[in-house]
Amino acid sequence: MERTCLIIKPDGVGKKVVGEIIKRFESEGMKLIGLRMVSTGRSGFEEFYAVHKGKHFFEPFINFVVSGPVVVCAWEGADAIARTRTMIGATNSKEAAPGTLRNLYGTDNRRNVVHASDSPENAVKEIGFFFKTGELFEYDYDGWKNT
Repeated sequence: MERTCLIIKPDGVGKKVVGEIIKRFESEGMKLIGLRMVSTGRSGFEEFYAVHKGKHFFEPFINFVVSGPVVVCAWEGADAIARTRTMIGATNSKEAAPGTLRNLYGTDNRRNVVHASDSPENAVKEIGFFFKTGELFEYDYDGWKNT
């Protein structure tokens, strides 16, 4: 099983589509193992998106992601990263395939509703940024357990 991090950005929270996004992931067979609503603040998101620091879009993007709360989810499933990337669609909502989350709920290249991990290494890093040891949960035949 593979894990991935999904962030529902302030525009998604504001548009009241958090439930629709979670429903979509569950209907696709993904397992929700962590969930929280946060307001990380400027320095937190500057650290999280540090790979983009110095690029022309960095400052406007940071201003956007700190404009309201975000909902962070950790998901688990077979090929979770590739499946998630397919479900969310292209970064620019106007270019995202019909039926993808960004096509359905996004507005443009910045207000595109969600962020998702793009590699197993980044998934580990991103999940670890928002969730501490023991804050993720799994369910099996023996019941719930923390991981």
